Amino acid sequence: MSGSPVGTQKPPAHSSTLAAATSLLDSRPEAALAQAEAILQRTPGLPAAEFLACQALRKLGQSDAALPRLAALARSQPRVPAVLWELAQAASEAGRSREAIGALENLTRLQPAVAGGWFLLARELRKSGRDEEAWRADLSGVHASSRDPELLKAAVAMNEGRLDESASMLTARLERLPGDPAACRLLGEVNWRRGDMTEALAWVERALELAPGFDLARDFLVRLLLQNNRLPEALDHAEKLTTSPVRSPGHDLLKASVLVRLGQQEQAQQIYEQLLALKPEQPQVWQNLGHVLKTMGRQPDAIHAYRQAVLHQPSMGEAWWSLANLKTVKLGPDDISAMEQALASLEPEREERQEDIFHLHFSLGKALEDARDYAASFHHYDQGNRLRRTLVRHDADDFSAEARATADTFSAAFIAEMGPGGCPAPDPVFIVGLPRSGSTLVEQILASHSQVEGTMELPEMMIIASRLQSRVDEGEFPDFRTMITSLTPADRLRLGEEYIERTRVHRQTGKPRFIDKMPNNWQHVGLIRLILPNARIIDARRHPLSCCFSGWKQHFARGQTFSYDLTDIGRYYRDYVGLMAAYDEAAPEAVHRVLYENMVTDTEHQVRRVLDYLDLPFEQACLEFYNNDRAVRTASSEQVRQPIFTDGMERWKHFAQWLGPLIEALGPLNHAGFAEGHSS
Repeated sequence: MSGSPVGTQKPPAHSSTLAAATSLLDSRPEAALAQAEAILQRTPGLPAAEFLACQALRKLGQSDAALPRLAALARSQPRVPAVLWELAQAASEAGRSREAIGALENLTRLQPAVAGGWFLLARELRKSGRDEEAWRADLSGVHASSRDPELLKAAVAMNEGRLDESASMLTARLERLPGDPAACRLLGEVNWRRGDMTEALAWVERALELAPGFDLARDFLVRLLLQNNRLPEALDHAEKLTTSPVRSPGHDLLKASVLVRLGQQEQAQQIYEQLLALKPEQPQVWQNLGHVLKTMGRQPDAIHAYRQAVLHQPSMGEAWWSLANLKTVKLGPDDISAMEQALASLEPEREERQEDIFHLHFSLGKALEDARDYAASFHHYDQGNRLRRTLVRHDADDFSAEARATADTFSAAFIAEMGPGGCPAPDPVFIVGLPRSGSTLVEQILASHSQVEGTMELPEMMIIASRLQSRVDEGEFPDFRTMITSLTPADRLRLGEEYIERTRVHRQTGKPRFIDKMPNNWQHVGLIRLILPNARIIDARRHPLSCCFSGWKQHFARGQTFSYDLTDIGRYYRDYVGLMAAYDEAAPEAVHRVLYENMVTDTEHQVRRVLDYLDLPFEQACLEFYNNDRAVRTASSEQVRQPIFTDGMERWKHFAQWLGPLIEALGPLNHAGFAEGHSS
């Protein structure tokens, strides 16, 4: 805290003595106190000596003794920040919040750009039950921190990718100022950018311990918790944000996004509608509302919301794609013209508006496919995929090597060697495969059974698998097999119980079984069987050209990085079939395969076979799955709300002349090979 008592008026004879006494303050406060008192005996009332004596008393734990002297000094030196700071610290330590608050209010008026005074004021206000004032004081402290040169320098280093340099600056600062919330939050972001989520969470949580009114830190924490799928905690913090004295629609939007992830669509809908009632010209909010309404099966309302989004922002590519992606909606000539105009307007801004551009290409591809202009349709699908491919990371060679390593690990001998273990819970039903393989149809059929709850594509198994793989990547184990072999029965039990516990938040009913429809879990079938031996696994499979082409022309919100190149997606399909065939050989009958083509042409027989595999009785509701009004978030959400149809089974044939790279990548799987293994 800058400023000192008017010691500049002291006689020069005391300068060296006072300096010597001050140098003892941290290491020998009792000696500093004795020397300060000696100076005061010779020069009563000398402000600098009186101030030093009070500092020494506080360091010796005698804040009560320091308080009256500091109060007197503050009256004689009312505009010296250091005196007010010391008075506030002493009053706080003595439990005299009212006096501390008074000193800090004077201090922050004198030095509004110094964050420490605001943060200490917030703590004292909070002790006195003045929570809203405390929150505002924290926000003022954050505002002051945003102008701190040292923090700005660390932030610049972080944003320029000099993460180690930024971390070093912040660590050094926190050694001097361990109670600095802004430095804690910034160090949390540095660790997040490094990929160290544990440290990131710890530092951001520390920032909020120090300054509960630090809205930006709480917002960041919610996003970190979402990334870790810690949804109940994320909701708690999001709800806290909405009570901030500085109202922000962004806080409401963040809470709505958490509610969506929790499957509480109706509550998210209410938030979006309230925001739009206050300000209708918000295309992003209209789009978000459309997503929720689509998930709830309210298609006409979803269409209206998406139309409102593009009305307010005609170049909003994601809203156009959301309309096209309803599958049961056909975009007409006027829509095509509007999208072409939007695309033309964006081309000069290609770098800034890439997401809008590739979304518009995908949307035009779908509209022109519906109009049977297949050449133009393919051109737009191709342009959208090429642009999207530049924005994602996928190494087909590395992925194939990982799939082979997994297949080589989970041999019959290895499974026998590992022996029994894991969590015995029979609750989970995993539906795996590729996107656009008919998995949503299988899910909707099973979720119509009285004993099965449909949830969504749950990330928990992938989080567990990623954590295990990181032990190989970080050098703890030389390879995947060694790491898996190291799992003891107790480890497997713990991991299985972790999965059951982490997914509990998604279960809204008392039904004994639940579905996890994350398609990418085909990569982890062996791990699933190790940690959840009684879980059931259904492999939803579709003809390779039909499945891969459907996936290639689908823009996915996240995760499917292999799908934006015809060769990549063909190789991915081959890796999938290869690993599943290896597992079928190692553990026959463990995985039940459902071929989409069989399901749509011989529905009742296929449904009965799946239910037999799950040891569930047949129920007619499974054949009337389209009457189930549960929320469905995937691209097939509208298709599974109507009886089975076969229109889309061979759409790829309209584009066959352009699918050479896919056909070549698939190789022998273009024929009957895709169905190898146990199938129903």
